[in-house]
Amino acid sequence: MPVITCIEDLRVLAKKRVPRMFYDYADSGSWTESTYRANQSDLERIKLRQRVAVNMEGRSLRTTMIGEEVAMPVAIAPTGLTGMQHADGEILGARAAEKFGIPFTLSTMSICSLEDVAAATTRPFWFQLYVMRDRAFIESLIERARAARCSALVLTLDLQILGQRHKDIKNGLTAPPKPTLGNLLNLATKPRWCLGMLGTKRREFGNIVGHVKGVENMSSLSAWTAQQFDPGLNWGDVEWIKKRWGGKLILKGILDAEDARLARDSGADALIVSNHGGRQLDGAMSSIAALPGIAEAVGNDIEVWMDGGIRSGQDVLKAIALGAKGTMIGRAFLYGLGAMGEAGVTKTLELIANELALTMAFTGHTDIRTVDRGILLPGTY
Repeated sequence: MPVITCIEDLRVLAKKRVPRMFYDYADSGSWTESTYRANQSDLERIKLRQRVAVNMEGRSLRTTMIGEEVAMPVAIAPTGLTGMQHADGEILGARAAEKFGIPFTLSTMSICSLEDVAAATTRPFWFQLYVMRDRAFIESLIERARAARCSALVLTLDLQILGQRHKDIKNGLTAPPKPTLGNLLNLATKPRWCLGMLGTKRREFGNIVGHVKGVENMSSLSAWTAQQFDPGLNWGDVEWIKKRWGGKLILKGILDAEDARLARDSGADALIVSNHGGRQLDGAMSSIAALPGIAEAVGNDIEVWMDGGIRSGQDVLKAIALGAKGTMIGRAFLYGLGAMGEAGVTKTLELIANELALTMAFTGHTDIRTVDRGILLPGTY
């Protein structure tokens, strides 16, 4: 086992262990991938002010996200096909998050179902919802999320239509995946992954297959999903979902100040500044570049979080300094999961927390709740 010192070490190991089509699904963006790259590079350009002779004892990362106590201002973002990065991936991620004390978000397009994750955990988790044409199915998902003890609903707004992701097209990533010679040969080089998948019964979209009339397997699922993502999604649908759900609502995919104000006016509890990891509109702003303007536009009327490009505790700290009350990690979580399963997810969280605590101290703070723009070098953000 190699020594793991950073998220990049986990990414390299995950690339070795996860089949190419599923690794590329997680680690790619749309078209030229310019926004995908900007999410990280724009964070890297922001510089920190080092402070000295400050008491660094008693550091605390504890805070709240939508009123829930969290060990650090980080939640695991919803990611599709997580159970294809590692067998039972959603269950393993939820367990690791629960033990660490941060929220876990289950995707509609997960392999493990709402019921699977609920049975494997003891604390409430969050559920991410896509708006589909079949409103009866949406109502059913909301009721299942309520029955599974989910404490918040995360509504994704930036996937009404699917961005073109070239790696997925080249790899033949469909439902079910195309058994091309290249894919079969690549699978032969991933014995650890194959053994894991042979040992689980969870290999389909658990929230959908068997819960929709006529969708009984991966083949029938493909035709159903191609027709279901709703390009007509609008703020009226957000209002309908909020009333139907009745609990904490988080809106994901906000990248514009005007949309942020609409999100605030919708009565949602939090919004997530996000460009879907650079997987939708290539050429859009990076999340960190959009964050300050959005935070200023809505003030304290709604919690503002950020998702996109976070690969370290320093990235988390920079987002907090620029107005985020919380952050979400997607790829960093998947790298850990693909590399080492549940232990890898735990390692991801440990790395981020350690980097966050140390960097916070070096910038003169011991409480994450006191961090502001004063820790940043002017002219770099």
